[in-house]
Amino acid sequence: MIVAAKSSTDQGSDEKAWLRILAKYRTPHAGRSVFELTITAIPFAAFWTLTCLAVHLGFWSGLILIVPAAGFLLRLFMIQHDCGHGSFFARRRFDDWTGRVLGVLTLTPNDYWRGAHATHHASAGNLDERGVGDITTLTVTEYYGRSRWGRIGYRLYRHPLVMFGIGPAWLFLFRQRLPMGMMRDGLLPWISTMATNVAVIPF
Repeated sequence: MIVAAKSSTDQGSDEKAWLRILAKYRTPHAGRSVFELTITAIPFAAFWTLTCLAVHLGFWSGLILIVPAAGFLLRLFMIQHDCGHGSFFARRRFDDWTGRVLGVLTLTPNDYWRGAHATHHASAGNLDERGVGDITTLTVTEYYGRSRWGRIGYRLYRHPLVMFGIGPAWLFLFRQRLPMGMMRDGLLPWISTMATNVAVIPF
């Protein structure tokens, strides 16, 4: 079977068609943003409160409520992510302060994380710019250049139990309590992390 390749003109037309289709999704609608934030934050607060009450009253089975609470917390982090990109409200002041408030709940200092995440996007795929806002990744040559124990350590680091178990605990409970990787980038990363740390204390 022979399939004729599309000409550059046809490809250009397809791209423009997709751009027209997607154009309406590029600009945030403030009302929809508030709605999405509301239907995420309120259920999260409700599940969190019910879990605390259940445990306080001795109903340990109430811990099952942690599962939906975690789902809504993840969604709050997704909103914080969009705020970090300036795309949730498309107004930097609103995005920044929404992200800062959500950062207290997600244990993620917003201004520090936003800078590290921007560096991650700017350097993704560039082996010479690894180390900030990403997961350590070695090339094959780098891997075999390590000692036997170095290779074992790397394989353990990349193991799913570490990536999805120990890793997140380390990241949210310890690593993000200081502006790792940005300690010499001025006051903002420090203010962001320290302010978030102080705000987390009552919880």
